[in-house]
Amino acid sequence: MSDYMNGTGVQYHLHTRKGDVGRYAILPGDPKRVPLIASRLDDARLVADSREFVTYTGTLLGEKVTVTSTGIGGPSAAIAMEELWKCGTDTFVRMGTCGGIALPVMGGDIVVATAAVRMEGTSREYAPIEFPAVADFSVVSALRDAAISLGCRTHLGVVQCKDSFYGQHDPDAMPVSYELREKWEAWKRLGVLASEMESAALFTVAAALGARCGSIFFVVGNQEREALGMDNPKLHDTEKAIEAAVEGVRNLICMDRRSIS
Repeated sequence: MSDYMNGTGVQYHLHTRKGDVGRYAILPGDPKRVPLIASRLDDARLVADSREFVTYTGTLLGEKVTVTSTGIGGPSAAIAMEELWKCGTDTFVRMGTCGGIALPVMGGDIVVATAAVRMEGTSREYAPIEFPAVADFSVVSALRDAAISLGCRTHLGVVQCKDSFYGQHDPDAMPVSYELREKWEAWKRLGVLASEMESAALFTVAAALGARCGSIFFVVGNQEREALGMDNPKLHDTEKAIEAAVEGVRNLICMDRRSIS
């Protein structure tokens, strides 16, 4: 692979290098969420700001922890994971928002993904479509325990990942509306909990790298509940999901230390 940074050791997109980041990383999509998450770490500082990728590093329980924004979608999320991994990160927690699909999933709830439907393009450049996009069990367990301990209404299960936000929310405007609607019906029948845009790529890239990855989401609302005339609160305060992501990393640090001792 060509070295576009002329031997400096700086990553091309993130502008991070070894020593800048920790073993553990939290990956929000929105750059504006990075300082909010980093404020929950000890001694957090800005280490890089490039394109959609804003990176802070601090500590939890004395362990170095990094927060890096990925932007929206699989391609930039995969870049963030690849470049953080090259700098020494091996455990990733995706934190973001999602829209409910299954009727029990309501705005304000938390979803912890156990696996993801690969209805996106990035993961196909890492693994054949037959390979499942599955979260790491230890990360899932740490995130579930954190969310429940914080009193969040929490769901565990499969999420669906897509590349087009408006393909989900305005499928009839798309020339392939027939395909979008048929597959959406399949996800409903299969009990898929929610829809988002990054986990399938991240889980697959993590498998290719030998890294650990899990995802935790704040549910903004549920279009299926709305279509049926059911109560459908629409909420946007992600503070609980941020808190659960940070506490999930804290749980992982403790779990990892116990496995060594």
